[in-house]
Amino acid sequence: MASRPPRAYIYVVDRDFGFAPNPFHGFCTLACCKYRIRSTARPGDWVFGVGGGSLKATGQCIFAMRVSETLSFDEYWLDPRFRDKRPVRNGSRAMMLGDNIYHRDNPNEPWAQENSHHSRPDGTPDQSNIDTDTRTNRVLISDHFVYFGKEAPEVPDGVLDAMGYTNGRNHRVFSLDQARALLCWFDEVSKNQIGSVVGDPFQFRDSNARYSAGSNKIIKEVVNPVEIEAIIGVMPGDPQG
Repeated sequence: MASRPPRAYIYVVDRDFGFAPNPFHGFCTLACCKYRIRSTARPGDWVFGVGGGSLKATGQCIFAMRVSETLSFDEYWLDPRFRDKRPVRNGSRAMMLGDNIYHRDNPNEPWAQENSHHSRPDGTPDQSNIDTDTRTNRVLISDHFVYFGKEAPEVPDGVLDAMGYTNGRNHRVFSLDQARALLCWFDEVSKNQIGSVVGDPFQFRDSNARYSAGSNKIIKEVVNPVEIEAIIGVMPGDPQG
């Protein structure tokens, strides 16, 4: 792959459960959703996720990560560093939202999908998510990140205006020179916080929910047996978790 200067990717985070990105267990990873970014981002690139209207966090920086390395799904699955990112649906909230969910024994076999946020409510595979997530067999990994979650600071208007950035569908790509003001701002707000999870994800309390790209809906599992399952529509856009 030919070398190129590092880039900065920015996209609007429509949903924030702690699944995509997954900031837990010492690494911030983007393994599902955002297949276009995963297909082109390289080590040294930055990925910024900013809030939008669906989270009532427009213009706030939910996370920023500098890509340290990339792995295939199978490499990610087998790497002992990321074993704790395999989902455990009866575990803690962070374990329920593990994003290490795809693997296969050989390239000619279909992808196996673990019981996860991207599975059906009964734990069986959701083919629409498999099709979307595996369009790019690549996981972005960062050990240089800050995940702000609900404590997301607001990015000053002047910083985004200087870049010509406005919230919208899909992602935008900037050179590091174009993103210099954003990177300088991040350096200031992230002092002594690199590698940390500052606040819970916006939707962390719904960690048992599922998302399906096929219906573009969040399926919220109900703990109280008296209640019925509630299916909540979400904003249209590039599928992401």
